[in-house]
Amino acid sequence: MGFFDKLKQGLVRTKQLLQTDIRDLFKSGDILDESKLEQFEARLIRTDIGVAASDAILSELRIKHLNRTVVLTEIWGTIKETLRKILRGTDGTTWDPEKPLSPLRMSPTKPTVILVTGVNGTGKTTSIAKISRLLRSQGLTVMLAAGDTFRAAAVEQLTMWSQRLGCPIVTRPSGTDPASVAFAGCEEALKEGVDVLVIDTAGRLHNQANLMKELEKIRRVIDKKIPGAPHECLLVIDATTGQNGLNQAEHFSKAANCTGIVLAKLDGTAKGGVTVAIRQRMGIPVKYVGVGEQIEDLELFNPDSFVDALFDEGQ
Repeated sequence: MGFFDKLKQGLVRTKQLLQTDIRDLFKSGDILDESKLEQFEARLIRTDIGVAASDAILSELRIKHLNRTVVLTEIWGTIKETLRKILRGTDGTTWDPEKPLSPLRMSPTKPTVILVTGVNGTGKTTSIAKISRLLRSQGLTVMLAAGDTFRAAAVEQLTMWSQRLGCPIVTRPSGTDPASVAFAGCEEALKEGVDVLVIDTAGRLHNQANLMKELEKIRRVIDKKIPGAPHECLLVIDATTGQNGLNQAEHFSKAANCTGIVLAKLDGTAKGGVTVAIRQRMGIPVKYVGVGEQIEDLELFNPDSFVDALFDEGQ
């Protein structure tokens, strides 16, 4: 199964909601009135697209179609183009399926430091392994640092992945200050001259202020050792969490200065609309999307493919 097919499969729930609502509310030959648009907005929010993105879609529909005869293909075209604009954003992020590194800001000097954050259970450790595999496939050397020192299982899991990938890993005993692990990782990465250092952090709930302060401390320690680092701070979000994922993004972004999202677990149970909500409300680009459990099942996020998958009628 190719990536586009996996993406369609992952977005099937959101796609069914959207397509059913569009067909129910917009009948060819009818006049599009405000009542139908308001009903559609309420249904859009059900897909976890969010209020801001829904407002943007409704605004475009009003400008181009209100009080006019419904032409279904034109309605769909307006919705798709609005979604593409939201997902592309205005931050200069470019998407090139042939270049898996294209969304990452790489340091001109070694190492590029990538900090990875996220709540426990989001698929953070597996996502780190998937990103590391992509980096290694580009011929880069990668080192891992196991900063989730409060869960022995997390260190063990990351160590297992490091062995499978052939990546060195920096670990410290359970309970060690995570910032000291990050510092040690930076020291070792500089010493070994690796291209990329990927640092795991403890999974934490976004409403725990003390843990947010810990994350800020980790950033300060990294920057002290490698000025300008971390160069990327990726937030892993479980696509099945819906709007709660947006709350995570807001709080983590404030503490960690998140530069991008890794959307994990985008399967048939997910409401993929949260991808649009995060982009619209936060301005944080989705950089990678996980569409399966295998280590190869992480792909560069392409907004055009995402929107096409939402509206593809072949499934």
